[in-house]
Parts: sequence; structure tokens; C-alpha cells
Amino acid sequence: MRIADIRDVELEQLHALSMAVRWPHRGADWEMLRGFGQGVAACDEIGRVFATAMWFDHGDDFATMGMLITSPRLQTHGAGRWLMEHVIARTRPRRLGLNATRPAMPLYRSMGFKVEATVFQCQGEALAPPRVEAPGALRRVRAGDAAAVLALDREAFGADRLRLLELLLPQSTGLVLERGGDVVGYALCRPFGRGHVIGPLVARNDEDAAALASPLIAEHAGSFVRLDTRNETGPFAELLVRSGLPVFDTVTTMSLGPGPWLRTPDAGGTPRVYGLASHALS
Repeated sequence: MRIADIRDVELEQLHALSMAVRWPHRGADWEMLRGFGQGVAACDEIGRVFATAMWFDHGDDFATMGMLITSPRLQTHGAGRWLMEHVIARTRPRRLGLNATRPAMPLYRSMGFKVEATVFQCQGEALAPPRVEAPGALRRVRAGDAAAVLALDREAFGADRLRLLELLLPQSTGLVLERGGDVVGYALCRPFGRGHVIGPLVARNDEDAAALASPLIAEHAGSFVRLDTRNETGPFAELLVRSGLPVFDTVTTMSLGPGPWLRTPDAGGTPRVYGLASHALS
């Protein structure tokens, strides 16, 4: 096996690999990830792809990792560890974050990653959501909102996602929530996998998050919608269940490097991430 740059691999091969492990990524989703991040693939002597791993820089000192996929034929032969070691060497000295599936957790633990939180993958055929009274002015994202959205996102995420937001905004339906002339929350919705994914979604409390998610769910009632969140209970989680998006599966947020990745919200309403952009982009 040899390591190749993921951009040099045929898109059809990457799509076939993710289908082999029943991940929902379309060719278009792979293309977006390759355009934003960096990655490697394990290939054999005739160019067949058996494993991948990617990383996505958010500012100068933090990156998320994802798309660690190993063909079922190689899952007991160390290909995942081999690629992970390569990615960690390439990203050093950045702090790293990822969202681990249950089968991959022992590998990440053995490489020093620490558990931080659970992510609840909520999805299904969306129902018309219950009416949510917006605690402020709810409207579509405008070009002039970019700076306010970035500042809010940086405070919630803990790193600079400027490049990611610049990529996602043009391909997403976006909403912002205003109070007193200030943007206090935002949400994006874009095509992904079997339908649409809502995320990132950043808000100061459950009520604001529910107000942002509700109209985006309503727009896609009757079709497949997904939202990944770290909120297991509360008004926001209840809205998802009542909107036909129950918990389908869970993954575990983990980090490698000094200090925790996720920020603990305070009682003063610090903004936080209610909806992930994706497991890989977080």
C-alpha cells in the first residue's frame, strides 16, 4: 500500500469507499470536503483505494479530522492507525478534534484522544414542526451579516471558521436571529446525503436554537432532514423529536492536545454550537 493525496484519487473511488461502509456522502459531498480540506488515501499497486483520512484547518492552531474510512477488507490490518499517524504528523502542532464512531473509539483512545461529549445524530422524514415564537427578529442571511455571523461562530466554536463559512454560505439557506439590532444566532441548511442537513446552528439558548431550526425543518417537511447536536434534552431536543427527527445514532466528540476543545456555556447565555456542520467539519 502507498499513501496518495486525496485530491489525486478519482471521485468515484471515494464515493464507492464511503458506500461500502454505508456512509451517506454523495459525490458532491466528497467534492466539497476535498475543496475545503486536505487528506490522504491508502492505495494498492494498481490504484485501488482502501482507506482515507482528512483534516480541516480552522485558523492556525486547530483542525478537525474526519472521513477516516477503512475498507472492511483492511479493518483488522492497521490501515486506520497508519493513516492517523500520518495525519497527526502533518497537522502538528495543532490541537485536533474529531467525532468518533463506536468502532473507531478504541483506536483514537490508544492514540491519546480524550472524550469530551456525545453527538446525537437526529434524522428522519421531517414533519411540520410545532409553532415556535421567535424571541427576536428572524430573517434570511444577508451579505452584510458575514462579520456578525463569523464573530458569533468564533465565540461558540472556539476557533476561526472563516474559510468554512465562506464556503457554506453560498450553497445554503441561511437564517439569523436579531435582538436589539444584534445578531444573536444563525443557522444554515444545505443539501447533504439523502436530503438536507441543518448546520452549523449557533444560538445562545434552547429557545433561540428552536426558533432558528423550526422554519428550516418546515421548508423540507416530507423529505429527509438531518441535524447533529450535542443537546440530548431540553426544548431544542424536544422540537427535533416532534418534527420527525429522533436520535438515529451517536458519535463521540474527542480531542488531542492541550486543554479541552469544547467550551462550557455559562449562565449568561454564551453562544454555543447547537447543530454541527458535519461530523468531519464539526
